Amino acid sequence: MGVIKLENIRTFSYHGCLTEEGKIGSDYLVNLEVKTDLRKARDTDELHDTVDYVHLNKIVREEMAIRSKLLEHVAERIIKRIFDEIASVSRILIAVSKVNPPIGGDVERVTVQIEEYRT
Repeated sequence: MGVIKLENIRTFSYHGCLTEEGKIGSDYLVNLEVKTDLRKARDTDELHDTVDYVHLNKIVREEMAIRSKLLEHVAERIIKRIFDEIASVSRILIAVSKVNPPIGGDVERVTVQIEEYRT
């Protein structure tokens, strides 16, 4: 087994419960870790024997472009798509962070982290 990580995927998205967040948008960071069997790819040196991180990044970017009120919801959509589209992934750990959230305080970011296993 092995782990593939995409760290600090930066997006500008329109998530949030406030109407203004849907209009002005905000910066987000996504950290994604997937567990998969890397043994065959180590031997063959072929992309089709591993999880293509370009595909993972595409899923994250496409789902981050769809407005959600909650970070939990966008994270769940990303998880669902990865499990639906990439059969070899057995575990996902995702963290979605809103940078400079509008919460009335000096907070660098808020993060929702979810870990899911293929059932």
